[in-house]
Amino acid sequence: MFKKQKKQSKPHRVLLQAVVNALQTIFNDNKYADKVIEKTLKENPKFGSRDRRFIAETTYEIVRNYRLLGYLARTNTGFWEILGVYFIIRKMPMPDERDFKNLNEKEILSAYKALNDQRILQSYPDWLWELGEKELGKDAWEMEAKALNKQAEVVLRVNTLKTRKEILMKHLEEQEIEVETQDDYPDALIVLQRQNLFQNPLFKLGLFELQDAGSQAISEFLNVAPGMRVIDACAGGGGKSLHLAALMQNKGRIISMDVTQWKLDELKKRARRATASNIEPRLIEGSKTIKRLEGTADRLLLDVPCSGLGVIKRNPDAKWKLNPEFIERTKALQQKILSEYSKMVKKGGELVYSTCSILPGENRRQVDAFLNANDDFQFVKEKHIMPSEGFDGFYMALIKRN
Repeated sequence: MFKKQKKQSKPHRVLLQAVVNALQTIFNDNKYADKVIEKTLKENPKFGSRDRRFIAETTYEIVRNYRLLGYLARTNTGFWEILGVYFIIRKMPMPDERDFKNLNEKEILSAYKALNDQRILQSYPDWLWELGEKELGKDAWEMEAKALNKQAEVVLRVNTLKTRKEILMKHLEEQEIEVETQDDYPDALIVLQRQNLFQNPLFKLGLFELQDAGSQAISEFLNVAPGMRVIDACAGGGGKSLHLAALMQNKGRIISMDVTQWKLDELKKRARRATASNIEPRLIEGSKTIKRLEGTADRLLLDVPCSGLGVIKRNPDAKWKLNPEFIERTKALQQKILSEYSKMVKKGGELVYSTCSILPGENRRQVDAFLNANDDFQFVKEKHIMPSEGFDGFYMALIKRN
């Protein structure tokens, strides 16, 4: 349920207050957890690395297990009580704070031990638990739900435009940063001890990007080659575009498209750092942008908006922010994008439809619906990466235009 806790001293009140304030902002003000934690740490630059780690990890763990902790604390809004229950369940030294005086440790541990409702134990809202069971089956969903409550791995993608994996590993070793490789993910390095790598000089030199191994698999699945014309039609901040540039050895052309200008501006900065010179960011200003590119792409990547259910390890507050109506609206958008954007693939070309969801309703069923309505496309193959395999959850389908 909770990851094993190292022996530690009681945290200072200022750290506890920072966690409580962060939780109030996440749940009461409906802000994203990663942004709240980032802001909290930025506003307290005097915190040492151990203090920063305590705030980030404690906040994330409570967000992951919010329903369970709230159930045992008998409150959903008393964040001091919820924090106290977290200490009790983790069997950590209880801080001497007046806010914890009313908590009965024996009763809480007894109630925890007696719990057998997996929806509460794994901390999911009822509707999401029921949807997971309906889509995946009871046993498969329960396995994935547990996996999604684990902390996400820190994974690097070696930028092969600037270095090789062996050389980067040597540089990291010199900094006493331990990493390991994964045979199934040729450009991935898994960092064994969590740390802030965005400030690392090797990152600033563009030798690596932070990108989950499952996400890296999507670019490889597109089967690009140097010299091709490739469109990344839902590029966002451009992580996959950068990977495609490396796979294409900077030869050919990548048109990276998105409906949001600031994301494309971010991609420009990242491309400069990575020396990815064959990327052209392009804002989607309407249907005309897509129409101008009809029949021009050797390869098309449609990494469509989705529920994000596969990346809950990384974004645990999504469990509490998602709702059934949002998922239904998103599915309609996915089908619209697949139907309209697929016209950019030339005859004989290929596209990949991908999501960071594990729900068949967002994945294979969307592909089947598209193929049933478009007989000039054919299914080639698909790949599922499930959270229980260790990384984030992703789906990808390769589709060929006849």
